[in-house]
Parts: sequence; structure tokens; C-alpha cells
Amino acid sequence: MDFQLTEDQRALRDGVRALLAGRFGPEALRAAVARGGRGLDRTLWRELGEAGFFSLRLPEADGGVGLGLPEAVLAFEEAGRVLLPGPLVATHLAAGEVAGAATGETVVTAVYGGLVEWLDESDAVRDAAGSTAGDGAAGAVPLTSVDPLTPLHRVPGGLPVDPPGDASPTSPAGPTGPTGPSDPLATLLTAAEQLGNAARTCEAAVQHARTREQFGQPIGAFQAVKHLCAQMLVRVELARAAVYAAAVTADPMDIAAARLLADDAAVRGARDCLQVHGGMGFTWESDVHLYLKRAWVRTRRGGSATESEELLADDLVAGAGR
Repeated sequence: MDFQLTEDQRALRDGVRALLAGRFGPEALRAAVARGGRGLDRTLWRELGEAGFFSLRLPEADGGVGLGLPEAVLAFEEAGRVLLPGPLVATHLAAGEVAGAATGETVVTAVYGGLVEWLDESDAVRDAAGSTAGDGAAGAVPLTSVDPLTPLHRVPGGLPVDPPGDASPTSPAGPTGPTGPSDPLATLLTAAEQLGNAARTCEAAVQHARTREQFGQPIGAFQAVKHLCAQMLVRVELARAAVYAAAVTADPMDIAAARLLADDAAVRGARDCLQVHGGMGFTWESDVHLYLKRAWVRTRRGGSATESEELLADDLVAGAGR
């Protein structure tokens, strides 16, 4: 199977990258951080709609672009690179089903893993089954999100706490688990965002290692820093292969594997990028910590990673019995 991008796919990727570079560069990112997750940029949202970001997979007969899941993955990878805020995945999946979602006139969020992103800024809320009937977020409780670009609410019913292991995106008490099965397409598109996140932090670490000098030479000349950067690149490319393959097959097992690899690449990559930057990476003036915080929050969008692990484990056990 050939996973090389076609000329049209490369043009799509480059076009989305150019659009986001022009409309959501470093200054826009900092302005969004200053707003603290309040006031979603509706103008940018409509521009994304006009560019076909949300209607990418919608048939041309229905006013969409008529492309497929691999192309959507490329677009979401670029969104992940720049930390584009907002319920992108939910709005994209609602295109053609919720009026105005395809054009960016309507902001749609969804309940994923018992959490709702950007609830106060959204016009419609979908549940895990993709339904917008009723108010699936009635009584939702606001949370203090570790990511200043992703306001969160918890839906009623209580979320079980996962076993200790990783930091929580919502509170020091521990991460929250899923309330039901996650949407495989939402999981894959989130993995694509994680891939873009991981790729960007890898690039940032390498760039810093080349320019930052200690003891009269770039820190990239030191073996420990070289190893960190090399490990980041390996994780990025493993995740890229898995995410692209899952976009072609759309198989739930492939998506589960892609999600685990992309989450690992995003979280560990951001941590290693912080390590390469040293103390300055933890400062508010640096963007590195924002990538780590967004990576943490995305790991909860598809429910606990245990869900994907159990799915793969069940498939392996079933395969061994055949």
C-alpha cells in the first residue's frame, strides 16, 4: 500500500498551512491565549468554512468539497500544528447534518468522554451518538482547564477516575474517564491534530538546539540533546504512518492504534521539547508549554486511552483464538 501523498493532497496540505499561517500566526495565538478561551473568533471560523475545512468530506452534490478521510486528516494535522482553538472535530463531523456547520456559520461542539469543549461559545451540542436532539449538556459543570485555549465542561453523571499515571488536563485530582464509546472518526481526527502537535514540537526542539549555544557551541552538539530530538522524530514518524494508514482503512483497530501512538508522540514530544528548551520552555512567554497542555486535553477527547488499549487487546485475543 502506497502512503505517499498525491500532488493534490500536497496542494491541499500546503493550502491549509498557508491559510492558517496567515490567519492564526504567533500573534493571533497569543491574542487567543490572552482571551483565556473566551470569545471564539467567528470570523476565522467562517473563513475556515468558506475554505472547505468543515465540508471537506461532504459530497459535492451537497455543497461540499467531495474529498475523503485521508484529506481531512491532512487538514486536521495542520490545525494541530498551530494549536487552532475551537471544536473543530465536532463541527467538521456535523457538516451536512447541522445547518450552518459546513459553512462555519454554526459552531458545533460534542460530548466526548464526558467532557464538552467550548460549550459557552457553541450553537449546538451533539452527543456521543451524533444526535443533536435535546440538551445533552444540560447541567454541565465548568472545569478549570489546564489549556487556556480549551474551555471545558463536565456533563452530569460523574466521570470515573483513571488509575494514576499521567497528569490530568482538568484538575490535580486525576484524569477522567469515558462515559460511553467514542466516535472512531472523532478519535482519528483528534489523532491527526496530535500528530501535527508532535511534528511542530519536534521542529521547535531541533531549531532551538541548532541556535542555542552553551560552552561555545550549539546545544544540539551534545549527545543527550541529539538523542532527545532523534527520539521525538521517531515517535512522530511512527504516529504519522499509523494515522495515515488508519485514514485509508478507517478500521477501528487501526484508529485505536493510531490514537495511542499519536497521543504518545504529542505528550512525550512536548515534554522533550520543554527539556531541550530548559527553563525558558516553562515560561509563559514560550509557546512550548501550550503544546503540552493541548496534548493533555486531547488525550481525553476520545475517552480514556484504556478504551483503545482494551479494543486492541480484545482483537488480539480474538485473533489468537481463530
